[in-house]
Amino acid sequence: MNEVNTKRRKFILTISILVILTILTFMISLNLGVVRIAPNDVFKTLIGQGTSRDRLVLVDFRLPRMILSILIGAALAVSGAILQGVSKNDLADPGILGINAGAGFTVILFIYFFQGSMNDVSSTYGVFLLPLFALVGAIIAAVLIYSIAWKKGIDPIRLILVGIGVNSGFGAAIVIFQLKMNPQDFMQAAVWLSGDIWGANWRFVLIIAPLILLVLPYAIYKSHILNVLNLGDQVATGLGIRVEKERRILLMAAVALAGFSVAAGGGIAFLGLVAPHIARKFIGPKHQLMLPVTAILGALLLLAADAIGKNLLAPTEIPVGIVTAICSAPYFIYLLMKAK
Repeated sequence: MNEVNTKRRKFILTISILVILTILTFMISLNLGVVRIAPNDVFKTLIGQGTSRDRLVLVDFRLPRMILSILIGAALAVSGAILQGVSKNDLADPGILGINAGAGFTVILFIYFFQGSMNDVSSTYGVFLLPLFALVGAIIAAVLIYSIAWKKGIDPIRLILVGIGVNSGFGAAIVIFQLKMNPQDFMQAAVWLSGDIWGANWRFVLIIAPLILLVLPYAIYKSHILNVLNLGDQVATGLGIRVEKERRILLMAAVALAGFSVAAGGGIAFLGLVAPHIARKFIGPKHQLMLPVTAILGALLLLAADAIGKNLLAPTEIPVGIVTAICSAPYFIYLLMKAK
């Protein structure tokens, strides 16, 4: 009983600290940028008493981007945690496995055949169809990976190798269609595919936010299933769990979160790998506690990466995916060296 209370207190303390850090990062990020706005002016603008210039910068440009950063960070982190739990592979991540590449491929197809230009996506029906195309691409990639990797079960090493192969295949296909684009769209697509929050407007937020906020709580609700699956298929079946059905449901949740994130933020890699590992070190492997911590940690990390990318070499912006990769790559190498 004392151990349960200790874990609960540790969970509440960890969540509280992460939430406070996220709020502080959010407020600091509001002040930073090419146009610096003093904290008191930020507060006045948020309560409707700021100047028209401050309202334009904060409400129309910065807030949508920061809200998308929080949503995408939480979604990718939880997606990675689910993939690691289902595959029993600590190196599983929607970027490494090729799910992000599959979503990116169908988004490029959509832009090339239906929109004609990267600049037209936020107009007309493009903003509504983009998440759907990203989801379809993520599902196609996941089905390919799962079917090829399946051989009397899922072997963790085989899964990673197949995922890397599928990732490379989709990456090559993306380059083919990129080369058919005009130079401006080619550059925009290249930046977006490296991880860039491109649809930073309220219209895009209103499309993406409900989709992520619908799947994210459901994924956390199903977290207890991940604990049972980690005991092994035979034990899980003996406990009354329909193993394959539950595994497919969890995979669909992870794929949907990754697909929606790619639609809004491009190919942000490593976040889904690193955030679950850090959360596991903070709170332990129990998924009911680990997934909420992972979600907030992912939101904090991507929000901070976006703030760094916007301000490190201002006025030039570094895509958030590149900042995330630079910060996460050493940890990924450490995990590879540590893996058996």
